[in-house]
Amino acid sequence: MKKILLVCAAGMSTSLLVERMKARAAELNIESEIEALSISEASNKIDSVDIVMLGPQVRYQEKQIKDMAAGRIPVTVIDMLAYGKMDGTAVLDKALELIG
Repeated sequence: MKKILLVCAAGMSTSLLVERMKARAAELNIESEIEALSISEASNKIDSVDIVMLGPQVRYQEKQIKDMAAGRIPVTVIDMLAYGKMDGTAVLDKALELIG
């Protein structure tokens, strides 16, 4: 089970991206739990996920999230082009690459 957390300003703007990532994971027969939360809600979930991916609009909070993760999991900013295109395949591929 791959647990992926997307963080955005309000937890809502990435919902389409989450759905596209879930669809791609299903195509690949990858068991996954993918959700989007706001930065404030992320602190409650960070200990139970495999990776945190920040929307480009909250990239300035990367250090705060990395401090929360304390090196336990990868934390990355979603590529702006992939985010803008809502490219669930590219974002999922990057998540899986970083999870290892």
